[in-house]
Amino acid sequence: MDALSLLQWPAMVVTLAAAWLVASQSKARRNWGFWTFIVSNVLWIVWGWHEDALALIVLQVGLFVLNLRGAKKNDPART
Repeated sequence: MDALSLLQWPAMVVTLAAAWLVASQSKARRNWGFWTFIVSNVLWIVWGWHEDALALIVLQVGLFVLNLRGAKKNDPART
């Protein structure tokens, strides 16, 4: 198993951390959660590319866009 194959494990951990943060009642933590989800989307895209998982890549691109939207709508600087 090569290093890129192992990328699925940190991607999974980052995804779980992001879900935890997005569920917070704190607007700042939720915002961090959306940006953490974006990091996880990138990790999953890299892993999916390596594994030729086209459906996963398309899903993660869609979720990336939704997470950008969530980060923008939840921006703590916007009141």
